[in-house]
Amino acid sequence: MSNIEDLKISITSDPGKFPDCARMMTTTDPWISLEMDYEQCLKAFEGSCKEICIAESGNDIAGFVIMQTCGSFSGYIQTICVSEKYRGMGIGTKLLEFSEKRILSYSPNIFICVSSFNSGAIRLYESFGFKLIGELNNFVKDGFTELLLRKSVGPRVGYIAKK
Repeated sequence: MSNIEDLKISITSDPGKFPDCARMMTTTDPWISLEMDYEQCLKAFEGSCKEICIAESGNDIAGFVIMQTCGSFSGYIQTICVSEKYRGMGIGTKLLEFSEKRILSYSPNIFICVSSFNSGAIRLYESFGFKLIGELNNFVKDGFTELLLRKSVGPRVGYIAKK
């Protein structure tokens, strides 16, 4: 296992990395419990308003984030995934810090959905100041609830982005 001290987080537009990220999703929860296959996970990277940030440790992809950068929910963290191999090492925290800084450069609101059964992720997001704003029953899969969380530094109108 690589040392996470060499962790590098950067925005990528290299679609060659997306298949490895999609495979990472299919081998971990919540995607396992939600029965999302490789093709469904790969589709998560599609769209003109997506920004993908990859955390790399040496030659390994340790984790990644997919953010929605435009539209009504600009500032939405659509997907955050940390490889099983790197869990518990603070990489999720580093990805959230990176995402927050990036999103606050254009939006005062950060949104994220989390499966109600994903207690570890819920604790992490709450420790970052995210608050529950709603429940989306049967949103991804019948019988499952997604929790919509928001962290805000103010309203959209009049927001001056941090430089």
